Amino acid sequence: MVQRDLRAGRVLEVARPSRNRVEAGRYDRVLAELKLERAGEGLPVVDAEPAPQPGPGMDGEQDAAPSRGGVRLFVPGARVVSTAPVAAVVEAVGHTVAARGVGCVFGDPGVGKTVAVQQALHLLPVRVPVWRAVVAVKPGLPQMRASLLEALGLAAGSLSHRAQPADRALGEALRRPGVLLLDDAQRLSPPLLDYLRLLWDEPGTAAALLLCGAGAERVIARAPALRSRVLTWHQVPGLDQERLAETLAMFHDVWAGADPADVVWADATVARGNFRTWAKITSHVYALSKRGRDALVDRGLIEQACARLGPYP
Repeated sequence: MVQRDLRAGRVLEVARPSRNRVEAGRYDRVLAELKLERAGEGLPVVDAEPAPQPGPGMDGEQDAAPSRGGVRLFVPGARVVSTAPVAAVVEAVGHTVAARGVGCVFGDPGVGKTVAVQQALHLLPVRVPVWRAVVAVKPGLPQMRASLLEALGLAAGSLSHRAQPADRALGEALRRPGVLLLDDAQRLSPPLLDYLRLLWDEPGTAAALLLCGAGAERVIARAPALRSRVLTWHQVPGLDQERLAETLAMFHDVWAGADPADVVWADATVARGNFRTWAKITSHVYALSKRGRDALVDRGLIEQACARLGPYP
C-alpha cells in the first residue's frame, strides 16, 4: 500500500496499513465529537457557557465588559450567538484540526472572525490542546520564535535567540497533536510565513496551524510555498441582515423589544453587518436605556447610541 505525502510531494511506502485506518478513525471521532450541524440549519443558538456574574461598577452592574477569548463584547449580559457563519467556521476549523493541516480564516475587520474561531476552538475535544501565539507588529524572526516558544510552554527567554536549539524544541513540541492559532496573521512577512512552512514540513509534525486575520489571505498569497500547503481557506461574512433583529435579541436582552425596522436602519446607516460595530451600539443602547430607567429601545434611543460611534453618512 502507498500513501502520498502532500506536504513534501512524495509517495511513501506504508508498512502497516492498519495504522492508517486507526488514524483516519481517530480523525473521524474528533469531527464527530464537535457535534457539528450543517451551516444554515435551524435558528441561531446562544452559547450555553454561563455569563460572568455582575459586580459593582459605574452603573451598579459590572466593572468590566465580558469578553470571549480576548474579544471584548463591551456590555454586561452579552452572549456569543452561534449563527450560521459561526457554525461554518466551526466546521472549517474542526476539519483542519482533524486533518492536522494548515487553515486560513479571513474577512473584513470586525466581522467576528476571532469570536468564531474562539468558539470553534472552545468546542474541540478537551484532549486537543490549543496554543495561542501573539503576533507582534512587524515582528522579526527572534520575536516570532519567542512567541511560538511561549505559546507552546517552552523556555522562550533562553531559546529565542539560539536558532538551532529553538527550532529543535519547537519541532519536538509540534509532534504532539494540537492546534496553534496565530491571530493577526496579516502582520507576518513572507520570510516568517516560510519559517512556519519549514516547521510544518517536518516529517513528525502532528499539530494543525490556524492563521486568522483581516488580509491574512493576501499575505499568505505572497508566500507561495506556504500557500500551496493551506488545506482550508474560509472567509467570514458580515451578519445576515434577514436575521439580524433575531440575532441581536439573542446577543443581548436589550434588543428584545426593538422594532426590526429600526435595527435595519441602524445596520444600513452605521453597522453594515459588522459584528464589532453592533457590539458597540449594543453597549451604548444598554447604557442609555439603563440611565433612562429601562427606557424603551426606540428609533430615537438607537440614533443616540449610533451618534456616539462618531460621524456617519
